[in-house]
Amino acid sequence: LLLVLVLLGLLVARMYQLQVVEHDIYTTLSDKNRVQVQSVAPPRGLVYDRNDVLLAENRPVFSVTLVPERVGDMEQALDKLQGILSISEEDMERFDRRLLEPRRPFQELPLRYDLNEQEIARLAVHRHELPGVEVSAELVRYYPHSELTAHALGYVGRINRQELQQIDPVNYAGTNYIGKSGVERFYEQLLHGRVGYQHVETNARGRTLRVLERENPVPGEDIELHLDLRMQQLAHELLDGRRGTIVAIEPVTGGLLALASVPGFDANQFVTGIGVEAYRELRDSPDKPLFNRALRGQYPPGSTLKPMLAVAGLDSGATTRDKTIWDPGFFQLKNNGRRWRDWKRSGHGWVNLNDAVAQSCDIYFYEMATDMGVDTIHHYLSRFGFGEDATLDVSGALSGLLPSRDWKRAVHNEPWYPGDSVNMGIGQGYFLATPMQLAAATSVIASRGDRLAPRHLRSVDGELPADHLLPDVVRPPLELGSESDWEYVIEAMVDVVHGSEGTARGINRGLEYQMAGKTGTSQVFSLEGEEY
Repeated sequence: LLLVLVLLGLLVARMYQLQVVEHDIYTTLSDKNRVQVQSVAPPRGLVYDRNDVLLAENRPVFSVTLVPERVGDMEQALDKLQGILSISEEDMERFDRRLLEPRRPFQELPLRYDLNEQEIARLAVHRHELPGVEVSAELVRYYPHSELTAHALGYVGRINRQELQQIDPVNYAGTNYIGKSGVERFYEQLLHGRVGYQHVETNARGRTLRVLERENPVPGEDIELHLDLRMQQLAHELLDGRRGTIVAIEPVTGGLLALASVPGFDANQFVTGIGVEAYRELRDSPDKPLFNRALRGQYPPGSTLKPMLAVAGLDSGATTRDKTIWDPGFFQLKNNGRRWRDWKRSGHGWVNLNDAVAQSCDIYFYEMATDMGVDTIHHYLSRFGFGEDATLDVSGALSGLLPSRDWKRAVHNEPWYPGDSVNMGIGQGYFLATPMQLAAATSVIASRGDRLAPRHLRSVDGELPADHLLPDVVRPPLELGSESDWEYVIEAMVDVVHGSEGTARGINRGLEYQMAGKTGTSQVFSLEGEEY
């Protein structure tokens, strides 16, 4: 009896220690098993064009996800799921890769997206057999005008290993997607929002029973772009499937009204993860639909550079409005030397600067470029934005190549020859520019010297963007001798379209407005026995 009483006393003492003395400790441990803190991803901000047409929205998508820490036997769980759902080999390979990548603890890994009602019902029937397997509903980015806006807007995709090391782990807890290119990437912080949290009660299998407390996420900001979807669509129709690009800039604001690169691609394929075969088809296509020609295509600008050179020639004194030259159809630096041909074999005869721009006379610009020299040409063209990324909020733009005396010495270990200046005078030789740079430089002429960096963003939630978000980057205007010099060059560009001998006179039939322009042909090389 004494032994029984002693043992009973020990049990009571131990019970008192557990229930009273260490009550708070075990209550906390119990709550950790029962109550979990889950992050709630914020809805991504929407993107509109200048006429309030929705360009990027969020759609609910149901997917089957697995939490490896709760699944137990992963191989057995995957075998069961393959018997319930149709899961492709690509889905399995993608899941296996994500399983090996670094991730947050208890993070859900998606196995298959876009489940239909029948598939959701089948999973619900077998739910008790699949611990750690859930049907998750999430908002996924959707682009209703995907091919039209793919190169301008860019797209979002799943966060990869490298991005996981760079982003804020707190604010991106529960977020699976991040901007990969274009507007989506540049304004990621603005569009993403701020993460929310909820305390949920779970059972022993880890399934949520109820929400105890919730702090709602802050949605991302809605943004409006300068882009006009009607103009963007027209640009695609004009290109008519041919490889090319059209960029339209509003000179007063620098706003990008259109940024079309054809052919485009379906950006929605990249949101939840594009398949290997589909990506290989896009990558290996000879049309290069993934290549943004407007921002990354670097080409000799050809005669489209002549209006900018005309401005440089007037301001530097290399030419005047009254100066005329005789164009016999060729140009020589010295007698009996090499002949640089004009595009018009018979020559243009006597021409002044207006005629040289309107008729695209190469000889006039050969001579003017020789008189200016490479240093003067480089000085002026750099102020037009060549040789640099001239954009403000456009990610991925290349800077082209504005050659100089020092550049040639560093790259080719050769001096700058007068013949190099001759080639540069018609936008050929080493000179490379992107269509975006040409559009921005033309915008400088249209605004009579004011240079605003091309931009996408027009407003944030209906309000003009704050100064720190999008500074009004205006480069110093090109100071010419007089305002009339700008008007002179613009009038020459009007004669390109409306003049009797203008190189673009064929497009003025039926025009109800006055148009200024400049034609140009990039350098073409002869290829013998080669496939172009």
